Amino acid sequence: MSNLTLAKIAAMIGGTLVGNGDTVIEGVAPTQNAEPNELTFLEKAERTQLLKKCRAGGVIVPLGLTVDGFSVVQVADVLAAFKQIVNYFAPPRSETINGISDRAFVHPTAKLGEGVAIGHFAVIEEDVELGNNVTIHAGVSIGAGSKIGTETTIFPNVVLYRNTMIGKRCIIHSGTVIGAYGFGYDSSQGFHQLSPQLGNVVIGDDVEIGSCSTIDRATYGSTIIGDGTKIDNHVMIGHNCKFGKHNVICAMTGVAGSTTTGDYVVMAGHVGVRDHVHIGDRAVLGAKAGIMTDIEADVKVLGAPSRPNKEFMRQQVALARLPELAKEFKALKKIVDELVASQDDAMN
Repeated sequence: MSNLTLAKIAAMIGGTLVGNGDTVIEGVAPTQNAEPNELTFLEKAERTQLLKKCRAGGVIVPLGLTVDGFSVVQVADVLAAFKQIVNYFAPPRSETINGISDRAFVHPTAKLGEGVAIGHFAVIEEDVELGNNVTIHAGVSIGAGSKIGTETTIFPNVVLYRNTMIGKRCIIHSGTVIGAYGFGYDSSQGFHQLSPQLGNVVIGDDVEIGSCSTIDRATYGSTIIGDGTKIDNHVMIGHNCKFGKHNVICAMTGVAGSTTTGDYVVMAGHVGVRDHVHIGDRAVLGAKAGIMTDIEADVKVLGAPSRPNKEFMRQQVALARLPELAKEFKALKKIVDELVASQDDAMN
């Protein structure tokens, strides 16, 4: 891709140039890494301190903002303008594939809708159904009896165990495993025997699941993920869980078996949820919260074990004062000890 002067960049994004329009820009970079031949951006005027050690040849900034020592291009929407320039210097590669690779295995009993695309080395087992315009990337394995809804995309190396049901317009990212055996054992006579694994996983419409996440099959019945739910990378959801619609589950969260949620629940990063609890509609579980009991609707909790936000913050303030309180206690104890000693001396 050819280089651009700042003047041409300003014209491309409909911005106002303040400074040297002849500066040649060869690429883009964040403020901390930008070189004199690169363009960076500053989203908010109050963050100009981020440019103190910046070496960029130009900066995209909000309308009306100037920065000493820098040529700037002023725009109404900084992020949209910067994205446009990023796409110019590094055009995104297409993630679409066409047709069915002759290096994929598709069982003769599989039913494929119109416009299905299947990448190299994908495996489609018996009685699988793929809806119209489904995209299966390289190395995906889809177990027998599974069904994939219209316009769903499954990225490389995803594994769907048998009888997994995926809705319409879903996105499942690389490395995710859906339908693996649940972590349940019957212990007797000194051995752990795997519990029955007769259920499956059912994913609703418009669900997105990040990379390297796992959703276990139900012992009986179905593990269910409701419509519109978004699941981050590295999330673990146990057997027989039933999630409502439009939940947001952030990275490193672990949810034990038979947990249920309402709609619009948010679980922040690294939340841990014990088994057989219910999380009510619109509840927000803060980062690293440890959920040991049911959470009512519209409640926000923090901490492990979790507590309502305000209670948690009051406790944190109290904990922060403990060293100071210990010093005060020690001083008061010394005074009391001296008074007791003086009284003893007086009595003797």
